[in-house]
Amino acid sequence: MDRSTGDPALIAAVIVSAMTTTHGKAFANALAKKDFAAISDLLHPEIDFRGLTPSRNWEAGNPDDVIQGILRQWFEDSDQIEELLSVETDAFADRERVGYRFRVRNPEGLFAVEQQAYLEERDGKIAWIRVLCSGFRPID
Repeated sequence: MDRSTGDPALIAAVIVSAMTTTHGKAFANALAKKDFAAISDLLHPEIDFRGLTPSRNWEAGNPDDVIQGILRQWFEDSDQIEELLSVETDAFADRERVGYRFRVRNPEGLFAVEQQAYLEERDGKIAWIRVLCSGFRPID
């Protein structure tokens, strides 16, 4: 096969093998610690953030709005993230996928929270991310 013509399967394989999964895992770990300074460092200044929780859509265009207007709303001061139960990363075409699950305790009880995210990087930072959240699911 003449590879100079840009074989799509080869191009996809190169893209997937060249991608790292460090940004998504770093995001999950920082969120588990509620380390908002570390999250800010991961986000591009012109971040395109969209999130979906069981009750609403969320949007932000800069790191401060992501942290103050979204993440601190999702995980309030009273929400203690006790454990990062799992984190999975993978590459899909030109995007990274990360899924993670937390055990969270707050005055209302003990909960599991799972999120799935797709992200792209630019200039070594997360520039585009879409997050889907399960909501706080009670643990017996």
